[in-house]
Amino acid sequence: MTTAPYAAAESALAAEIAAAHEAGEPVEIVGGGTRRALGRPVQASRAVSTAPLSGIALHEPGALTLVAGAGTPLAEVEAALAREGQRLAFEPMDHRGLLGSAGEPTLGAVAAMNNSGPRRIQAGAARDAMLGVRLIDGRGEVVSNGGRVMKNVTGYDLVKLMAGSWGTLGLLTEIAFKVLPIPEAEATVVLSGLDDARAVEALSAALGSPYDVTGAAHGEGRTLVRVEGFAAQIAHRGPALARLLSPFGKAEIVSGEASAALWRGVRDVAGFHGLEGAVWRVSVKPSEGPKLVSALKAKGEFAALYDWGGGLVWLLTPEEGDAGAALIRAETRARGGHATLVRAAAATRAAVEPFEPAAPGIAALEARLRAAFDPKSVLNPGRMGP
Repeated sequence: MTTAPYAAAESALAAEIAAAHEAGEPVEIVGGGTRRALGRPVQASRAVSTAPLSGIALHEPGALTLVAGAGTPLAEVEAALAREGQRLAFEPMDHRGLLGSAGEPTLGAVAAMNNSGPRRIQAGAARDAMLGVRLIDGRGEVVSNGGRVMKNVTGYDLVKLMAGSWGTLGLLTEIAFKVLPIPEAEATVVLSGLDDARAVEALSAALGSPYDVTGAAHGEGRTLVRVEGFAAQIAHRGPALARLLSPFGKAEIVSGEASAALWRGVRDVAGFHGLEGAVWRVSVKPSEGPKLVSALKAKGEFAALYDWGGGLVWLLTPEEGDAGAALIRAETRARGGHATLVRAAAATRAAVEPFEPAAPGIAALEARLRAAFDPKSVLNPGRMGP
């Protein structure tokens, strides 16, 4: 039994899930409600809220660890860390602007969807920062796995399994994260006017440099490369990167809050806020991204934003239902990548599989895992497809 401030709430939720399991009654797991439009609509008549699972149970700045309830608002966690000069290094995205949603993002949703932003190329994904979890499985049983500090991590595979499971294997109640210090300074080298292929060449050159790049993105006519560290380091690395990238054009160096604002925009895909159309998130080899976008633009109206050095492509497409999805997936698979539908009209969401269909062997393994954790499929049924 956890001694966290949300212990009673965990027990109550476990009883509620156990009752749902007994009755075979599906439930939708809801945190702050900001990402309910992601994935397929959940096939459940009622929702279970993680809001009571709120609070920071442990923060040891010296050990670089934080433990909090799944319903804790992300803003509360980030504010507590900032007071100690620390942060969640994987830079989780805020989906509200892209999805047009309200509410407050929660820590549990960040973990459940493995929500990782631009710094993933250097700091790793959310799953890489997760040290331990507590969860309620589909039978209503509380499971604890992993540890609360880096030197005491056990059962790491289950911890990582929960990252990206979208609440289909268990209702997360508590997550332990590794945190990192906030760097003293940051700067962004900005190149303008490059086409997509040339921009990805520039990003690859930057990522292959010795300057420890923590962000590499392109879109809306700008190519961005970020470095972070001690002020004296950044005073050297910013101009050094600009010189390295001089074959791609004259660079501007932006620092401080102006730099941070650029990367909030990259993180939250601000270039697509308020625009009509479906939004896809495509993972592909950086060198293949511009080829993919070029092939799609030859067949319709597509806009693209690049992150992770070109390995993550955000696509804004017309609402074309099955036909548009088939085209995007065919072009993506031809280049060894996979595509996820992030935003679409209700009819498209109901008709199109949001996640890349798994190969038969992987699909069978996923089905066995779900059967083991949630034998009656009461947790978020339909969210990740049939």
